[in-house]
Amino acid sequence: MSENKRFDHEQLRSARFHGCAMAQAEFEGVDLADARFTDVKLRGASFADVNLQDAKLTNVNLANVSIQDANISGLTIFGWNIEELIKGARQKKTSG
Repeated sequence: MSENKRFDHEQLRSARFHGCAMAQAEFEGVDLADARFTDVKLRGASFADVNLQDAKLTNVNLANVSIQDANISGLTIFGWNIEELIKGARQKKTSG
């Protein structure tokens, strides 16, 4: 088992990671477009400047998730348009 491995400018297209311990791993400037994550633990993970456009999240635990400074146009949860819900709530708050 190796720790502190470093991969710089590696081409790992279609690589498979199964049963790997990658806690505290850092990903910077990494292209994970069309990647698939199944049974992945990201508890306590931090995401900054991340593009999740067209991502599909299924059976996810979003308890205590905080989202700041996000483009939420077209975001739906359980079929609800979140952008429209927030706009409505803001309008209600300012008018009441």
